[in-house]
Amino acid sequence: MWKRIALFSCLAALAACSPESPFGFRLPDGDAAAGRQAFLDLRCNSCHEVRGIALEQGSGPAHVTLGGRATRVKTYGELVTSIINPSHKIAPANRAEGATAEGESLMSYAYLNDVLTVQQLIDLVAFLQPTYQIVPPPSPRWAMYQ
Repeated sequence: MWKRIALFSCLAALAACSPESPFGFRLPDGDAAAGRQAFLDLRCNSCHEVRGIALEQGSGPAHVTLGGRATRVKTYGELVTSIINPSHKIAPANRAEGATAEGESLMSYAYLNDVLTVQQLIDLVAFLQPTYQIVPPPSPRWAMYQ
C-alpha cells in the first residue's frame, strides 16, 4: 500500500514538471520594468543583449542574444531554469562562445545564484518572456517535392 502511494506521488511530481502539465512550475507574476532594472543591476548586459530592447552592452566574455524569433514558446519554467541553472541546456548557436570546452555555461561563473533574489528572478522572467516572437518552424526540404 505505502509503495503504491509513494510511486503515485513520484509520478505526480514528475508529471507536474512537464511543460504541457497544467500543474507546472509557476511563480507569482513579476514586474517587467523591475526585471529590466534587475537585468542591468546584475550586469546581465555584460554578456547578453535583448533583441528589440535598447540596453547598454557590456564587454563580458560572451555575447548571447535573448528574445527575438523562436520556433516554439520559451516556457516560464525554461526561462527560470536558464537563469538559475544556465548549464542545463545551452542552445547550439551559443555553445562556441557561451560555454567552456566541458560544455558548462560561462554564466555559471557569474555566481548569480549567490546574489539573485527570488523577486529579481520573478521580475527577470516577466521582462524576458514577452521578448520572444513565435514563428513557424521552417518547412523541411522534402516537403517541397510532394
